[in-house]
This record gives sequence, C-alpha cells and structure tokens, in this order.
Amino acid sequence: METAERAAVRERAEAVLRRLAGDHARLREDQWRAIEALVVDRRRVLCVQRTGWGKSAVYFVATALLRERGEHGPTVIVSPLLALMRNQVEAAARAGIRARTINSANLDEWDQITAEIQTGAVDVLLISPERLNNPDFRDGVLPKLAATTGLLVVDEAHCVSDWGHDFRPDYRRLRTFLAELPERTPVLATTATANSRVTQDVAEQLGDALILRGTLDRESLRLGVLDLPSPAHRLAWLADHLDQLPGSGIVYTLTVAAAGETAEFLRSRGYPVASYTGQADDADRRAAEQDLLDNKIKALVATSALGMGFDKPDLGFVVHLGAPPSPIAYYQQVGRAGRAVEHAEVLLLPGVEDAAIWRYFASLAFPPEQQVRAVLAALHPDRPLSTQALEPLVDLRRTRLELMLKVLDVDGAVRRVRGGWLATGEPWVYDEARLRRVAEARTVEQQAMREYATTSDCRMRYLRERLDDTGATDCGRCDRCADPLFSADVSTAALAAAQTFLGRPGVEIAPKKLWPTGLDAVGVPLKGRIAPAEQALPGRAVGRLSDLGWGGRLRDLVGPEAPDAPLPDDVASAVVEVLKAWSHGDDPWPRRPVGVVAVGSRRRPRLVGSLAERIAAVGRLPLLGEVTPTGPGGPAGPRGNSAQRVRALHDAFTVPADLAEALAGLDGPVLLVDDLIDSGWTMTLVARALRRAGAPDVLPLALAVAG
Repeated sequence: METAERAAVRERAEAVLRRLAGDHARLREDQWRAIEALVVDRRRVLCVQRTGWGKSAVYFVATALLRERGEHGPTVIVSPLLALMRNQVEAAARAGIRARTINSANLDEWDQITAEIQTGAVDVLLISPERLNNPDFRDGVLPKLAATTGLLVVDEAHCVSDWGHDFRPDYRRLRTFLAELPERTPVLATTATANSRVTQDVAEQLGDALILRGTLDRESLRLGVLDLPSPAHRLAWLADHLDQLPGSGIVYTLTVAAAGETAEFLRSRGYPVASYTGQADDADRRAAEQDLLDNKIKALVATSALGMGFDKPDLGFVVHLGAPPSPIAYYQQVGRAGRAVEHAEVLLLPGVEDAAIWRYFASLAFPPEQQVRAVLAALHPDRPLSTQALEPLVDLRRTRLELMLKVLDVDGAVRRVRGGWLATGEPWVYDEARLRRVAEARTVEQQAMREYATTSDCRMRYLRERLDDTGATDCGRCDRCADPLFSADVSTAALAAAQTFLGRPGVEIAPKKLWPTGLDAVGVPLKGRIAPAEQALPGRAVGRLSDLGWGGRLRDLVGPEAPDAPLPDDVASAVVEVLKAWSHGDDPWPRRPVGVVAVGSRRRPRLVGSLAERIAAVGRLPLLGEVTPTGPGGPAGPRGNSAQRVRALHDAFTVPADLAEALAGLDGPVLLVDDLIDSGWTMTLVARALRRAGAPDVLPLALAVAG
C-alpha cells in the first residue's frame, strides 16, 4: 500500500479513536504501528505495554477499520474474566461497535448470538478461554467461528505461557484456534505483565509476530512499603490511614479468609467497604464492582480474583496486605490504579506469613508423573469418565485434577467430550525438566518479591527491571526516591481494636450430609445422603489456618512441621471462649454435652489428649475415652480429594468396648475433640462410628480448620 493510502487509514483510525475516547484523543505511535500491521499488513502482533496504555483502543479501532474495509467476520476477543467482558461491551458501544459475549453466565443466549454472528450483526465477540474446550462450543461453534473470524485478540496473553505468573491451560487451546484461522487473518495478543522469557514464549506460539514492547513506567504511581510487625498492626494502620488515601481503591489480600476479616474489621471502624473473592456469587461480585466504580465505597477488599479485567480509570490507591509471590504479579495488580489521575498511592504491607501462603499455592502445581499416569490408566478410549468418577481412582483434589486434565487435553493425551474425558491413546511424555525449571523460576520470583520489600533503591525501577524493561530509571516518586508520605505508626486505639477483633476465637464447622460419588467403584459401600441418625451436629474450631488472627498461632501447633506437645495455656483459654460462645451465642448447641471423646491420633497424641483432658476438666464432664485408629499406621494423612479421604478412613477407626458401653447410657451429645479438620471426613466418619455405637449426638470441636 502506498504511503498516501496508509496516511488515509491513519486518519480514519484517529477519527474512530476520537469517537471512542473523546475529541482530545490521539493515537500513540505504537498504537498506530499495531493497527497498521493488523489492518493494512494483516499480520500477527504482540503488544507488551503498561496498564492504561490503550491496548483495547487498538483492537476496537482495528475492528472498525476492518469492518469499513468489507471484513464481515467478527473480531473475537479471548478474555479471562467476566468483569473485563462487561467493561469491553460498554466501551465498544461508545464507538458504535456491536459487541456480544458467550460465557457460562448466558447459556440461554448462545443460539441467538450464533445466529447474529452468521448474519454479520456482531462486530465483536468476547469469549472466555474456558469456552474454547467446552465440547458443545468447540465442536459446534468454534470451527465456523474460526473460519469467519476477522480479527483474533488474545487479551492477558501472558496466561498462554506457563512461565507467566497466571498460566491457564485453557489458553493453550488458542494454538488450535490459530491453526484453523484463514490465511492472513490478523491476530493481536496483549499483556502488561510479561518479562522477556514470557514475551518470547508467547511470540513463538503466535508465529511470525511483530513485537511492540514499550516502557513499563507508570508516572502516576507512588510506590511505598511499610514494615509492620503483625496482622493486627496492618489492620490498625488501615483503620488509621484509609481515609487519607486518595479517592477509592483496592485492598488486596492473599486469602479469602483475610479478605473477609479485613472487610469486616474496616466496616466495624466506620468505613464503607466490600469484599470480593472467587468464592462469592457472581451477582455479589458484580454489585461490589459497580459500587467501587460508582465511588459508593472507599475500598474493595479483594483477592487476586480481581487481578485482571477490572477497569476503573480514576482508582486512587492499591494497598496489599501481604505480598504476591512475584514482582510480575504485583506489577499487574498495582497497575489497576492511577490510569486517569495524576497521582495514585501504592503501598505494600508484607507479612511473615506470606511465604507459607506462597508454599501452599505452589503445592497445587502440576502433579508428579505417577499420579498423571494413574489418571491416564483410569481413562478409556470410548467410554468417558467424569471428573467426579475419576476422583475415587486418583489421589488428587478436584481443582488440581481438572487443571491436570486440561493440560493433558492440550497435549493431546486426553479429550474432553460430553460426559467427561476420554483417553486418546496418543503417546505422551512427562516433561519433568521443564516443570522443574518453572518451579525454580517461581522460587526466584519469590525471592525477588522479598528483595522488593527491602531494597534501598528505587522501587519502580526494581519492578521494571524484573520485567526486563531495558529503559528502567529511577522514578523520583517512590518512598526510596523521595520522602515517604506515610509512616508505620498506628494509634493505640486502632491497634487495641484490631487485636480484640483478630483475637476472637471461633469458626463454625458445617457437618457433611452427602457421601462423595463413586465410592462403590473402589469397594466402599457408601453413597447418597449420610443418614441423619449417623451425622454429626454443626461444630466449632478456634480458627482457620489462613486467619489473620489465630492462623499463625494455630500453624505453630498443627502445621506440617509442628512438634507434638501439650496444649498451651493461651490456646486452652481460646477453646474455653469458643465453648462459652457456643453455649450462649446466637446459634447455640441444642443440648449441653454430657461427655468428651478424643479422636485417637498417631501424629499428635499429646496435643489431642491434653486438649480433651482440659475440656473435660473445665466443663466438669467425664472423659469417656478415645476412638482408636486401626490398621498399619492408621489413616495416612490428608488425601487429595473427598473420595480418596473416605476410602482411606472407612473402617479406619474402632470404638473400644468400654467407650461403646459408656455411650449407650448417655442422654445427651458428646464433644468429639481433634486437633485439625482438613477435609472434614475424619470427624464425619468418627462421628458416624460414635452414633452407630449409641451416642445420641456428636458435637465436633477442633483447634483448627485448614484453608
């Protein structure tokens, strides 16, 4: 195309941008280079540009120009989160672009949307990566869609790479999508968080791609770190200083429990805040997002579920209670702030517990080869097995099993179909060396995050260098380059309130009511509902291992490396407080217990035994005995999923004759005492054994709940 023609295309691109973003808007040079490559040269482009640079403008402008040039197929945007999809549909409408979404939340609209695509009535179609391997979508919609796509956009493209901080195997399905596109179909991949290794990996998967990599400086962000000695100090600092932070913003936590606790405490101190986690209902998450967008709340207290896809240009601050496991993940999350304001505050409040949380999430990585081979051996070539049906056969939690199956699907070893998964019979190699290198890279990233918190150099420069930004220089704004704006001081009143709040012991334990599916396949004669006459009542524990308050203390007692020792006095006092609240609180036990029974423990007999003795003494209750673990070594620790746990524990405990005799004469419930509830099946099966032996009811009581 001649220079004059390219100039005319740029003029049209500028006009579309003004329609999208206002009369003041002008294309950045790399935005134009990307649009030119997509529209004029029909190339594949990878844009690695900072948050707020305007990546969405590139694909909306390119879409409008392609439609003007007679391209009838829609732009297909693969996007990881519904929040981003909602933002993008609204943004597209401003530019006169007709956008629709296909996702799990609008199944009833799929047929209508598919018909609209076929008639050319849809300019932009947004889909989640999970749709790419949904059997109905993959087999019924995707082939036609790939054949007619006018532009493919891969948003948050670092998810394609297992070197990236948020690798998602569903994104690997894009290789199939790419292979089925007509020749010279333009492709745009975008991300703000990719170092050189991730950039190279993504570019190789795209094929011959133009890489446009810009500076990662964020002139509006002022970075700082506050080293505070405890979770109570961190909550107290927020209570003292949240109203001093500009506008509205996000407070990130590392766990769901911490998000709930932090939001509850801040509300108790008079702040309008909401929590946002992956465990919340979609409607609740949408309402929380909208309240933040409308500045109805001061902060959204969120886990990484809000990490990508949320667009609020005037977000005034991001505070982290606990450090993410890598500078790349941290940069991605803080990038939500300061997109359309001159100054935004970014503060990290790291905790000593961060490393333990990182280790837990690292434990969910791709399973060892033996477990993978067991899954492949269990699958058939012509009779699909559901994930639920596989669980009794393999020692993996469901989320980890599903992740592994998705990777195997991408590798061609299994195939997802209606009803479950099939083995393809294709040869498959366990790439142990690559998995080891990925794990080693994660360890390096965690150390880099520790160094970010303690560096004496410019913090923005440190982050940019970790993302391989060759133009990184001192920012002149952070708490290392200039005087810190905030001190680590907390008021006596706020600290006392936080300590009281976090010091409250007590969480409810919901009883199990259904057996896991598929137990009959592994010789366990249990299925359906647990008989009411064999169920436990709702129970209590001092706290969760992930709690901001009691979590650290409980990890010292029942964590993997904790020694067996008698119950400490401070935890014994907390148990007494739990019992008091349980007997007189809003949801009290139905009848006062009349005896105490311990779960026999080979791992911590001194801790469990002393716990039962202290409770019996304080409550003036008879200590009736303990349920005895049987078999070689007893139950072998927490299993990967519920079916495996029940399989291991079924008939693994015996009610001794003297205990059974004592139970038969009782006229009230017994307290069943243990140190840790992980899956909850030990308590369920031991309670069942006690009920079958004559106990009228069972009230579970534990020191800690995992999670």
